[in-house]
Amino acid sequence: MNHSIHSTDSNHPVYRYWVLVGMVLIAGFSQGMLLPVLAIMLEGAGVSSSWNGLNAAALYIGIILISPFIEKPVRKYGYKPVIIIGLAVMAFSLILFPFWQAFWFWFVLRMVVGIADSLIHFSTQIWISTTSTPANRGRQLAIYGLAFGLGFGFGPMMTRLLEINDFLPFILATSASMIAWLFMLFLKNEWPANDFETASQLNTLSRYKKVLKLAWFALLPGFFYGYLEASLHGSYPVYAMRMGLDMDFVTVFLLPGFVFGSLITQLPLGILSDKVGRDKVLIGLIVIGLMLFLCMPFAEEQMWLLFSLFAMAGMMLGSLYSLGITYLADLVPASLLPTGNVMTAVLFALGSMVGPVMGGFLIENVGEGAIYYSMSAMLVTMLIAGIIFQYQLHVQTKKGSPRPAKIES
Repeated sequence: MNHSIHSTDSNHPVYRYWVLVGMVLIAGFSQGMLLPVLAIMLEGAGVSSSWNGLNAAALYIGIILISPFIEKPVRKYGYKPVIIIGLAVMAFSLILFPFWQAFWFWFVLRMVVGIADSLIHFSTQIWISTTSTPANRGRQLAIYGLAFGLGFGFGPMMTRLLEINDFLPFILATSASMIAWLFMLFLKNEWPANDFETASQLNTLSRYKKVLKLAWFALLPGFFYGYLEASLHGSYPVYAMRMGLDMDFVTVFLLPGFVFGSLITQLPLGILSDKVGRDKVLIGLIVIGLMLFLCMPFAEEQMWLLFSLFAMAGMMLGSLYSLGITYLADLVPASLLPTGNVMTAVLFALGSMVGPVMGGFLIENVGEGAIYYSMSAMLVTMLIAGIIFQYQLHVQTKKGSPRPAKIES
């Protein structure tokens, strides 16, 4: 189906970009609020940490279920209707949570929120990726990641509102979604460029294989970031309660400290990766992040030292998702970018499902230091994968296959 891309004052590129960034901030806030708020409510109801982790995984099951089917409606109807439906579904689902506090009801609602989240994220990612130039892609997607992180960082602070009323965090998140929905109404609809091929067309399997062959390592930061984020916000509050850590400190300083640490470095790391190459930046961040997590078990007695390690880990690892999708855009041709984005979303969801379940299992069976060891093992795996991928690129270059050039700003 052919569509021309309209351009009006309400769809000025700068206005459109910042509205989309606002969408991501709201989605991040809702996700960042749900994980710890529901984890604390379930722990208070006597639900085991393993079942708590399973309930947290429901959001990401929703992301996996919808991801293969998003491309076709975006191509047919454009970005705007898909985002508007996503925001409306999210707002409606969020307000239902406190009305019936039952495990399986929350499980289903979390799946629906995951579906809505995916509609918003996929459409905004492709809209921003396809309207940015190679020279500023790192910056624009870094700001996208920064906005999600900012929203996600404010989310855990909503746990304090539970002391006043169970409804308050959900009313705030629903209101934010409705405000975003109103802003979207003023945007003019656009469609992906006509020459953009998508995974929902013919040869789907071969397109997935092609992305894997060209850029398998660029997909892994999505998996790891999902694992990290969901473990910290879904399992860490439970771990902290079991270990007798100060819960106010965990929810007001520790978890937001990680997220706000990532905000400080999102843009500088995006610009740095534009200049020196995504691969070097990614490998360096993984090594430093590994060292920080290995130090954390020894810092629990000194909460401000633990806070410093969390903030530094956020500064190093909070940009992994946006750097991953930017690296993906460097490695694959434009026609495969939507396919790569779907694969990244699915891997992010898988990581986010595995993280809390693995976290819950380790809390039950390992106890002290469980979450830190879980992160360290995942970072070691990422580091080995990165070294193998760099070796593959080196071999291809020697054989005469062109290595993806770094983007000069």
